[in-house]
Amino acid sequence: MILDEFERSGLSAVRFAERAGLKYSTLAGWVQRYRRTKPLRRGRPVRLLEAVVDSLPGPVTDTPLVLSLPGGGRLELNAAQQVPLAAALLRALEKSC
Repeated sequence: MILDEFERSGLSAVRFAERAGLKYSTLAGWVQRYRRTKPLRRGRPVRLLEAVVDSLPGPVTDTPLVLSLPGGGRLELNAAQQVPLAAALLRALEKSC
């Protein structure tokens, strides 16, 4: 139950161990053994990305969505119709890495 809770929590192992009143080394050992015996998923792994939203003064109209990519790349979307193209581009870039 603790390991399932840890995986659902989204916390780092250090932070979760502190909150649960466990030593980090104990939790890390449990997680390592659990993940070795856990069956592998067949789907694509989930990747989390950090999103930083800057506050803009005044009303927001015609403000582009700007994605800053690793390595200094920048992707700017000016219309909702560009989202599918941007998603396809990001998937293609991911495959090439």
